[in-house]
Amino acid sequence: MALDAGRVDEAARLLPTLLQSHPDHPEVRRMHAGLLGMQGQLQPAIALMREVIRHHPGHAPGLNTLATLLGQAGDFDGAIHLLREVCRLQPEMALAWYNLGVMLTRCVRNEDATEALQQAVRLDPHAVDARALLADLLRMRGQSEEAAGIYRQVIAERPWAGMAWWGLADLKTVRMEESDILGLQQALRAPRASDDDRIAMGFALARALDDHGRYAQSLQALEQANAIARKRQRWNAAGYSQAVDALAGFFTPPPAAATAPRLGEQVIFIVGLPRSGSTLAEQILASHPDVEGSGELPDLPQVLAEESRRRGQPFPRWVPQMQPADWQRLGERYLERTARWRSSRPRFTDKLPSNWIYGDAICAMLPGARIIGCLRDPLETCFSCYRQKLDNNEYTRTFDDLASFWRDCDRHLHRLAGAYPDKVYLHHYEALIAEPEQRTRDLLSFCGLSFDPACLNFHENQRPVRSPSAMQVRQPLRRDTVHSARYGALLDPLRDALGLPRWQDETSA
Repeated sequence: MALDAGRVDEAARLLPTLLQSHPDHPEVRRMHAGLLGMQGQLQPAIALMREVIRHHPGHAPGLNTLATLLGQAGDFDGAIHLLREVCRLQPEMALAWYNLGVMLTRCVRNEDATEALQQAVRLDPHAVDARALLADLLRMRGQSEEAAGIYRQVIAERPWAGMAWWGLADLKTVRMEESDILGLQQALRAPRASDDDRIAMGFALARALDDHGRYAQSLQALEQANAIARKRQRWNAAGYSQAVDALAGFFTPPPAAATAPRLGEQVIFIVGLPRSGSTLAEQILASHPDVEGSGELPDLPQVLAEESRRRGQPFPRWVPQMQPADWQRLGERYLERTARWRSSRPRFTDKLPSNWIYGDAICAMLPGARIIGCLRDPLETCFSCYRQKLDNNEYTRTFDDLASFWRDCDRHLHRLAGAYPDKVYLHHYEALIAEPEQRTRDLLSFCGLSFDPACLNFHENQRPVRSPSAMQVRQPLRRDTVHSARYGALLDPLRDALGLPRWQDETSA
């Protein structure tokens, strides 16, 4: 029950007694692996579950747990394979169908995901998480009213359903009401609410309070939600910064790239911090008749992970061993995995923000590709990340961690642009807002695309968009996107962390 509720400390206190009395019981070991996964110890958790499955190969709950852990570790292919096996072994297991829907969604296989989620709901009409995720898929297609209706239905049945509350708040085009604030405050006290529910509801409450101008209370709600999440895992800012700098060393000087210099010219990578304007950049490019907007694809990390497994070394330790033919092989593997995105248009976007860390590898394995590094005002970017429920992005939990991560990304992107000037373009959000047509022309020109007026009318593009900015990019370009000024001096701790001047109220100066 503690694990189901996401209460890591309580589960960690209770589990040792079971481990001592029943050390080989598959359910006890499965719970142990689940706890390790929640604590961020994914590789030990996966190893433990693989051992359990070796002894109990048909143990469907164990296969489901292993699949979930693989998904947390980014191995979506492996997770989907196992979950399909679970659904074969126990076709009445609604949770397995839901988890399959989650993994398919993360792979941008939305039609397959919808079928899996609908099966989960058929088996369990009260599967609120599956229903909320189906509403998310509606939101991706721009059907905000239909999505809001489903979120409201779920909340009426289960007032503490965190995913539904956050889905409703994240529509952004829907203003939260005073009654929503009261409902959220009451639901946060519900004994049956899990920590996951409380995290999601905390972010939703912060959004609702922001809608009503109650900024200090909104920040307090965010701090409480992030504190719950931080109990599970803490971000190692210093260690990550060292890893980013070490990574640069493996690619200095840049290695000899793939043997075919035009390999990858079909793909445009869009990278940077979340909330830095990457979805807008993709929407502009995807409005060009030659470009398919594919969203956040997991394929690049998967290809690099495959090579790590093949060589028995983590990335980037195997980089010095790579020859041009090896990079060529990886580039061809990536293009093989992403072939479906070129079925109707010759170019496609890959907008996984975290791919900035792999910029050097992209240039080596896909020398014909283009990389768009999205940059936005650091205060706006970091504050927007802090306000957004970003799963598995533990650097967003504190201002200090956010500032450190922003510096790592900014430093890395500028290094990439200097090392590969013909392949990496730094796209500034504020510059786009100030000069939409010129900056759009510059972006298209860098990608080798002719100018098309449709790119200025990107908001008319009704393609599915799975990102927190899904509803905004269906509206004309806005100039009033600066949010931090509303909070004034309340954000001085974040300004301090970023090394920015403190707030000065110009009206009283």
